[in-house]
Amino acid sequence: MAVTELSLSAAEARRMALRAQGLLGAPDRRGGVRAMLRRLGAVQLDTISVLARSHELVAYARLGPVDRAAVEAGYWTPPATPTTRPPPHAFEYWSHAACVLPIEDWPLYAFRRRAYRRRGYHWHRAPEQACADVLARLRADGPLTATGLGGAKKGGEWFDRTDHKIAAEFLLATGEVVCTRRTGWRRVYDLAERAIPAVLRDRDPDDTECVTTLVRRAGRAMGVATRADLADYVRVRGDQVDTVVEAAGLVPVTVTGWGNGTAWAHPEALAAPPRGRHRTTLLSPFDSLVWDRRRTQRMFGFDHRLEAYVPRDKRVHGYFTMPLLAGGRLIGRVDPAREGGTLIARKASLEPAALSTPAKAARAVTHLAQALREAAGWVGCDAVRVERLDPPELAAPLRAALS
Repeated sequence: MAVTELSLSAAEARRMALRAQGLLGAPDRRGGVRAMLRRLGAVQLDTISVLARSHELVAYARLGPVDRAAVEAGYWTPPATPTTRPPPHAFEYWSHAACVLPIEDWPLYAFRRRAYRRRGYHWHRAPEQACADVLARLRADGPLTATGLGGAKKGGEWFDRTDHKIAAEFLLATGEVVCTRRTGWRRVYDLAERAIPAVLRDRDPDDTECVTTLVRRAGRAMGVATRADLADYVRVRGDQVDTVVEAAGLVPVTVTGWGNGTAWAHPEALAAPPRGRHRTTLLSPFDSLVWDRRRTQRMFGFDHRLEAYVPRDKRVHGYFTMPLLAGGRLIGRVDPAREGGTLIARKASLEPAALSTPAKAARAVTHLAQALREAAGWVGCDAVRVERLDPPELAAPLRAALS
């Protein structure tokens, strides 16, 4: 007899996703950043820093205004001393993109390291001698940045890298070199044989085990997801998801409004109805709740796009637009900046669905003011200024709420 798939409403799926992402219910403040990282499986890194860098904003969104030094300490391993070598609790590698990953997941990326070794290059081919030089320098002198290895760039465009930088990145991709901390936003390269615990280095799961476990982790981090969602979260192919999704223990479901295809839920997401307080916060554009534009549109009806690389005169919402999460919905967005002790919203806008009644509009203004005030305090600002609000008729109520 055929088994009937469990049916979920769009609202149920959305709440499951929010809980899985740590944005519904009480956060695990005792576990802090490290517990959050294990829950999400990956936190994307990016060079842009407006209020803070993206990996800091991801922690802030879930844990509230925690000390920023504690956030960094939750990700990166302190430097070794002559007498101690602190054990790493995270490493940087290619997952959804360049991400911070839990150290226990080192074996799960063996399939990707093997693929890079077979391919023979990462972005560019590295001269064999440059690879040998990098390994010799790290072995002799300990962990080094690209500058310590001879420089990152030749002096041209950002991609005009030195041979030693190209070599270090290839060795990082193949797993001979690892990054477990950054300094001044520069990767600190170290030998994997020195930095990764032997119990993890000695594990060498085959490709199927790696992908199965990563798909299971992706399902847990999203709660409920389509085949494409699962593939995007850890950047594997859709046919790889098809091969392992049942072995990963995910449960087939249908979600109203998600089309005719099967979605997949993690058993934890189905075990109990999501309950608890919704977080009100600004999200990094690279937050794992919204990093997939198609999923964000499907789940929240919200068109999310990073415009940092769009010419200024063609931007619609701003340079580093941060979605505003409140009440389990994405109700608006803010393009922030800082000027001394003032947090500036170059442009803030509220979604039409959040303004459909006067009562909803009033709540949306309150949520926006709350998110701006909290973000300002977290980054050390004591004032907030909104330069432009859409719709403009709510500017006066917003000023009143902020004051």
